[in-house]
Amino acid sequence: MVDLLSLQKKFILDHLHDGDTAVDFTMGNGYDTVFLSQTVGPRGSVTAFDIQPDALLSTERNLRSNGCPDNWRLICASHDRAREFVRGPIKAGMFNLGYLPGSGRKQLTTMRKTTLPAVERALDLLGADSVLLVAVYPGHPEGAAEGEELEKYFSSLSRFRYSIARFRMLNSPESPFFIVCETK
Repeated sequence: MVDLLSLQKKFILDHLHDGDTAVDFTMGNGYDTVFLSQTVGPRGSVTAFDIQPDALLSTERNLRSNGCPDNWRLICASHDRAREFVRGPIKAGMFNLGYLPGSGRKQLTTMRKTTLPAVERALDLLGADSVLLVAVYPGHPEGAAEGEELEKYFSSLSRFRYSIARFRMLNSPESPFFIVCETK
């Protein structure tokens, strides 16, 4: 069976290496932040964003318990404000849209009004031979709308500048899917 999480990591690892810079635009509980931190190592840097203080606490615990190097910065701000905190270029960016798992607050989700501007800004931060990965959760109304808007946006980008693909289980339309955007 296809393991979408392993496939996502493969795309990131094709671009991100020791000493690079990465951004987790939606830190949640910090699993992507841990992966990015361990991948870039002590010489690299990772900045992670979330609007919920609980996410920062959970992510910091996760980073420390996994022995991550001190190469990370956690920002309590919306991902659409990334340009205020991150100077490009970055080699990898990750979005894991939806709500904070385990929070019990499923009504508090990422929203189209900030996600699309955040993705646009993330693309501006990408350097050469870089990757942006966006995981979408269409199983709730805002997630479905977010996914449709992102697909429309990514479809409009130049194929001469970006290589963009969508990975989705065809026989499970409400299952999560992801979009990978690689710079050329």
